[in-house]
Amino acid sequence: MRLVLACASALAVFGAGEVQAQAKPEVAFNLGVVSDYVFRGASQTGGDAALQGGVDVTLGGFYAGSWASNVDFGDDTDAEVDLYGGYRTEVAGYNLEFGAGGYFYVNAPSGSDYNYVEFKALASRAVGPVTVGAAVYHSFDYFGVDDKASYVEANIAFVPAERWSISGAVGHQWLDVSADYAAWNLGATYALTDHLAVDVRYHDLDNPQADARVTAGLKASF
Repeated sequence: MRLVLACASALAVFGAGEVQAQAKPEVAFNLGVVSDYVFRGASQTGGDAALQGGVDVTLGGFYAGSWASNVDFGDDTDAEVDLYGGYRTEVAGYNLEFGAGGYFYVNAPSGSDYNYVEFKALASRAVGPVTVGAAVYHSFDYFGVDDKASYVEANIAFVPAERWSISGAVGHQWLDVSADYAAWNLGATYALTDHLAVDVRYHDLDNPQADARVTAGLKASF
């Protein structure tokens, strides 16, 4: 479960609180199924399918939400449940996002230290049909390692035609207590309707003990 530490609202101090109070919160839901839940190049379900879903609430630039998926780590852990929140804004044509999230795991074995909190900063810019972006994530007590970890990613998305999107990302994970690794993915998304999309994606990482994999997913949003 992602426990999100809400970003401090400096804007509220300068009067944004009144503006936000007058705004109407927007609520969005999502539900999906994937052939394999892959996170930063590694399967979270032992190569099996996953059922996933979440809810997001947006008020002005602020957002908060939750999301869940079944997982399989070869032990008694049943599910990942995330909580997250943060702030999005635009500066000089760049979309910026700052936030934090916590990942909590249902029925995780005692002493596994799976639960962790992670902070993030993201930036992106659209130029015609192409959007390029970068993201930095940092945890002071990462999943299962009880130590600091950082992940940096560069990503790109291209819209070649209506309803189509081609996207990819390259990232690098730094771990204080084990070997670092790089991960990447490339895939295509097609919007079947305004609320339903299918995604097919290739994932890989530079770990000889991990296999490259292709995933397919169907996601509904409303």
